[in-house]
Amino acid sequence: MPARVPAAAVLGIEALGVLALAGWQVVALVGGDTDSAVSSIALIVLTVVGAVALAGAAVATARDVSAGRSGGIVAQLLILSVAIGAVTGEWAAPIVAVAIAVPALVGLVLLVLAVRQAAPQRSRDDA
Repeated sequence: MPARVPAAAVLGIEALGVLALAGWQVVALVGGDTDSAVSSIALIVLTVVGAVALAGAAVATARDVSAGRSGGIVAQLLILSVAIGAVTGEWAAPIVAVAIAVPALVGLVLLVLAVRQAAPQRSRDDA
């Protein structure tokens, strides 16, 4: 099985997770658990945009489009930076950091493998 298929699956699951995060943010906004409604709405919009971008990367990766793999790699690196932030700082949460980092590392490895599998096909086709 090509590595792009499980890589696309990981990206799709991450997109669903980010969409669930947006739902949680909406519940917090409606419940009055926010300091600024305007900032909360902006954060919700950005979170939904991130979920759509991850879903787009998942579809493109599944279709063996190079831009999907590239976008997926960037997303995994951004997710890993969030995990590093979760393990450091005033409200450090190591368990949350691990829960964020493990899927990102798996996704990153799968995406790199997908890039490596796609490279020989392209070089043979060009020769």
